Amino acid sequence: MGNQIELFGEGTARRLKEVLGMFRANRIMLVTGSSSFRLSGAEEIIMEQLSGHESARFTVNTECPQIEFIKKGIELIREFLPDTVIAAGGGNVIDTAKAINFLSAQSNNPEEVIENSARATEKGRPLVAIPTTSGSGSEATHFAVVYSGISKFSLASDAILPDAAIVDPELTYSLTPYQTAVSGIDAFCQAIESIWATGSNEESTNYAEESAALSYNNLLTAVSCPDAESRRNLSRASNLAGKAINISRTTAPHAVSYTMTSVYGIPHGQAVCITLGEFLKYISEVTEDDCNDRRGAEHVRNAVRRILRILNAKDPEEGRGKINALIEDCGLQTTLTGLGINGMKEIEQIALNTNAERLGNNPRKITQDKLLEIMKRVH
Repeated sequence: MGNQIELFGEGTARRLKEVLGMFRANRIMLVTGSSSFRLSGAEEIIMEQLSGHESARFTVNTECPQIEFIKKGIELIREFLPDTVIAAGGGNVIDTAKAINFLSAQSNNPEEVIENSARATEKGRPLVAIPTTSGSGSEATHFAVVYSGISKFSLASDAILPDAAIVDPELTYSLTPYQTAVSGIDAFCQAIESIWATGSNEESTNYAEESAALSYNNLLTAVSCPDAESRRNLSRASNLAGKAINISRTTAPHAVSYTMTSVYGIPHGQAVCITLGEFLKYISEVTEDDCNDRRGAEHVRNAVRRILRILNAKDPEEGRGKINALIEDCGLQTTLTGLGINGMKEIEQIALNTNAERLGNNPRKITQDKLLEIMKRVH
């Protein structure tokens, strides 16, 4: 993984010009959300620092990074020929910018690349990521999620990792309670999943444990009565969760969530958290026979114990209860019925559309039947 320039803390967005100077930036493509760019205060701060630079803006107005929309961004980048790209927004905006930047540098067409990213190795322009939510940690990962219709692909390459990340908690101050909850719970899920992931190591686990504790202890405050400290802690938690999954990747709760988002339009964080407690319970019952982690069932049980310590729970059953209490206290749903997914047919569709390959990082093997059982329990 390349060395990333990282600035963290209140007011760091005002140091963008300094970062651009490191890249000798002149022509800049700016990828932003539509209203979030203005509401977060990022527009005022960033545009002031871009005076003297030529810039073109690409506004992301899709719910998730769709390939057809990304291709429009590729057209703009090839037409405008910037020397640097800035992404300012939530995970969707940053993922879209990462995909545009990376795919525009390849000779193969975008569809070919998203279906087999191994053939794509060219580095795009220097990319500066400035998150305006505290959730995805996308500024710290070498992945970019891309949807083609309802199919979800994950680009993965060292060349995708942003060259600089500017994490300024002040840009999250304008988030509504719901936006805070839905993005913050995503970071919490990433951290928990990273602790038990088969791809974890000591470094990722250290990031993940610190992140999970920060989220668990600050999310409700940031949702109900935010202050500078809770906002800073959530921004830190999100960045650390990104660093954790950058090594370990995510597991079953994320794998299950994508169909909920692409077919039913459920926001990503809400879709992920709904099964987290059930998977904690399921994974805690791992045996040597169904263990998916080469380090063995005891290693997995130890990962579960680490999570229970963060939750201050005596056993997995209490852990599941505490996770669901946090979700509910933040104003989010803990059942599929609460999200308007009522029928058994819909539940079966979600289970069947979950890509088995993506479940490979889960520490306990999971069959379609077991997955359906879990989905029924959150019905």
